[in-house]
Amino acid sequence: MPVFAYTAKSITGQVQSGSQEAGSEAELAHSLREQGFILTSLRPLTSLAIPSRNRLTEFLPSLNFIPLSEKMIFARHLAIMIGAGLAMTRALEILSLQTKNKSFAKIIKAIKESVNQGQPLADSLTKYPKIFSELFVNMVRVGETSGSLEETLKMLAYQMEKEYELKSKVRSAMIYPIIIVIAMFGIGLLMMVVVVPKLTLIFREMNTDLPFTTKMLISLSDLLSQHWLAVIFGIIALVLAGRFTAKTQVGKSYIDWTILRLPILGDITKKINSARLARTLGSLVESSVPIVQSLQIIAGTLENSFFRQSLTEASLAMQKGEQLSKFIDNYPQLYPAMVGQMIAVGEETGTLGTILGKLADFYEEEVDNITKGIASIIEPVLMVVIGAAVGFFAISIIQPMYSIMQGM
Repeated sequence: MPVFAYTAKSITGQVQSGSQEAGSEAELAHSLREQGFILTSLRPLTSLAIPSRNRLTEFLPSLNFIPLSEKMIFARHLAIMIGAGLAMTRALEILSLQTKNKSFAKIIKAIKESVNQGQPLADSLTKYPKIFSELFVNMVRVGETSGSLEETLKMLAYQMEKEYELKSKVRSAMIYPIIIVIAMFGIGLLMMVVVVPKLTLIFREMNTDLPFTTKMLISLSDLLSQHWLAVIFGIIALVLAGRFTAKTQVGKSYIDWTILRLPILGDITKKINSARLARTLGSLVESSVPIVQSLQIIAGTLENSFFRQSLTEASLAMQKGEQLSKFIDNYPQLYPAMVGQMIAVGEETGTLGTILGKLADFYEEEVDNITKGIASIIEPVLMVVIGAAVGFFAISIIQPMYSIMQGM
């Protein structure tokens, strides 16, 4: 459907301009008349730019990525403006001008146009499912229906802030070991490509028998230095194959199963998902969203497939009358015992939302304590690995040299 840029004027003299999809000029004029405006000018926008951008964003999805921090600020500022008495369209217009992310600014402008045409904010947000999650949209819808949109948006902003802090802590804890591993591989590659070939020439001139470790080192060096193009293509093929496998249901399940059984990472994964479940479920319960629907919504926000499956089954079990706490207790391999116990207290006392908020605070603090200790745990492990690699390299090079010196 073509897109037209238009200018229209109302009977009172108010001028409105913007862009809108329409089957024809007559359809656009009719649509504006229903809104109380008379079309004064229009021009068709080029339809070539839109598909090319769509193809580009499909090929490179990161171009259309909106950071969590941007959405958090959007929810918080929108709540403040609504509380100050600003009209929704005016608040959205100000937010579109304030945001530094150009893609997000265009999306907010489009949402403003949709709201200006009489659509609810929640319905306008559903047009961008990759940016505004089902959780976000449903909480906004509840806020609009109950007349408590300001409080709902504040709750959303708080929840996203906690999620952002949790991700930042985990990311910060992993930066140091990742840098060390990259540096180790970089130095090793440099040695294999530059140093080992020169030593190989010496060994071949001396025509001496080499140990197995030295032969293996020389073979790896020859592969990297003489067939580097094949190595690059091989690495790319492995990465693509890994990404493809990770997107399949079997591959994703196997990766999630492996992560849950790793010594430190498994514990962190369980506590992060428990904290996210408690925080999100608490927010939805406080927003008066039915608990069965809440579990279905949360199941779509968790990354680990086993946690998603457990919540989907929990929603079905609760439809049959089973308590959530008893169902959670059936999954000790996923949820710590405290999760089921605290939910049981909330169900018995009628304070499930409050209890879940406290439970989320507890596990977020637990993750914070674990991530602070990750560096102290990983550092000695990395030192042992680096020492073993250096020792292997040194023995592989020094041993044949020592044999050559003994034979002279």
